[in-house]
Amino acid sequence: MCKKEESNIFNPKRIKAQRKYLRNNMTKAEVILWSKLKGRNMLNHKFRRQHGIGDYIVDFYCPELNLVIEVDGESHYTSEGEKHDETRTEFLNELDVYILRFTNPQIKQNLEGVLKHIISAIKKLEQEYI
Repeated sequence: MCKKEESNIFNPKRIKAQRKYLRNNMTKAEVILWSKLKGRNMLNHKFRRQHGIGDYIVDFYCPELNLVIEVDGESHYTSEGEKHDETRTEFLNELDVYILRFTNPQIKQNLEGVLKHIISAIKKLEQEYI
């Protein structure tokens, strides 16, 4: 487990209700990707969905690799959404979090390619963390 995981920055109680809501209302693309990540299906690494980091909620998080996977829907392509993503990325980068981003169409139309990209990133991160 990553040492950062022990700090109180992860899953703060103030956003617990929002995390629960997002878990219960995942997009179709998130559901598809979650079906491949859950249960240690991805090279035996545990992923959490709708995980809180500071004031932000990331779609999927692997604590042992400090890896975030984001599924970007339409709200990410507005000027407000892009600014929010930029601020969140800067915050996560300060915590040495590695971020992968995929669009809803990528997951729906090229799941195999997305999974290959994730596996490649995991193998790279395993060399750093494990």
